[in-house]
Amino acid sequence: MIDLKELLIENPIVAAIRNDDDLHKVLESSAKIVFVLYGSLLNIVNICTELKKRNKIVFIHLDMVDGLKADQKGIEFIKSAASPFGVITTKQGNIKYAKNLGLYTIQRIFIIDSLSLETAIKSIHVSMPSAVEVMPGVASKIINSLEKEVRLPIIAGGLINSKKEVMESLAAGAMAISTTAKDLWE
Repeated sequence: MIDLKELLIENPIVAAIRNDDDLHKVLESSAKIVFVLYGSLLNIVNICTELKKRNKIVFIHLDMVDGLKADQKGIEFIKSAASPFGVITTKQGNIKYAKNLGLYTIQRIFIIDSLSLETAIKSIHVSMPSAVEVMPGVASKIINSLEKEVRLPIIAGGLINSKKEVMESLAAGAMAISTTAKDLWE
């Protein structure tokens, strides 16, 4: 089984795609890991197939696939039909279920204040995802606090648009960053 931590260390820039234009650009990029943040039941399999043809490592954000009910049957469908490397979700129960199906899991959390940080840490300890994506990714202090508390790979995502912000997030303890900024994919 592939070690996600090693994969993130070797590929610290994760391409996050939101539409077909992004898909076409990432297919031509050197980005190895791709977070699929769009799609529907009608095209998610084709999106994943195209990415895997180019040897991309695919994570599907369950909460962003139109027409998919992000529940156990939805996760089973995604695993059998699209066969991604892993899934992303904000839902603790979906993390546990996807892990039981053998998928890598990334729990996406949004930190807006100290209470949401405390709640997120508790949720992570319960669900034990493969990694955590913290939003917004430009919050270095949050990344540092989270990394000390959960001891899992941290992926910073959201509002990261420059090399400086990439470096700040990595210096704060993030193992990788996810970004829709295409110029950072290289």
